[in-house]
Amino acid sequence: MPEIIFNGPAGRLEGRYQPSKQKNAPIAIILHPHPQFGGTMNNQIVYQLFYMFQKRGFTTLRFNFRGIGRSQGEFDHGAGELSDAASALDWVQSLHPDSKSCWVAGYSFGAWIGMQLLMRRPEIEGFMSIAPQPNIYDFSFLAPCPSSGLIINGDADKVAPEKDVNALVEKLKAQKGILITHKTVPGANHFFNGHMETLMAECEDYLDRRLAGELTPEPAAKRIR
Repeated sequence: MPEIIFNGPAGRLEGRYQPSKQKNAPIAIILHPHPQFGGTMNNQIVYQLFYMFQKRGFTTLRFNFRGIGRSQGEFDHGAGELSDAASALDWVQSLHPDSKSCWVAGYSFGAWIGMQLLMRRPEIEGFMSIAPQPNIYDFSFLAPCPSSGLIINGDADKVAPEKDVNALVEKLKAQKGILITHKTVPGANHFFNGHMETLMAECEDYLDRRLAGELTPEPAAKRIR
């Protein structure tokens, strides 16, 4: 998969990019965990998500947020990282002007950034939030959440306790016009140690069903006159 460098708001950003053979293929952007706690684009979950989308014909990009690897700049507590993600999507879209739709998948800190990107970019039609941390980060900007997606967490996660994730899910499920799918991996911690296969099987099943036209809200029934 080609190594690439593209311009971000704080200097160059380093990524791995796999274009689809189809000009109009959907785009997938994968966002990594917290830069100050060892998060990089080479995180195993990020890599597996990248490969999952790539296998299904998406044009796929994962990249290092500012200050990580060969990406320039310094950690910016989320604001700059959101700008990095927007620049990454801009870069892919500039190369694939015929791509009409996009997905964003993020893990931990990356899930928070991904959900913010979702609010800003109407072309994002699906999301995956792996082990989001509503106990640490404010998700109140999802008012309303504009797209259907998957939230998945482990029930033994001490970094993002299950009760906090459940509260976020319930809040989003109350919104109309979208369908939130929530999956819990039994026994999994924040890093899904020993549970990677289950995690990826759930993500693959969700993506395949969405690509088959499932797991989105039923269109409103036409009123009979």
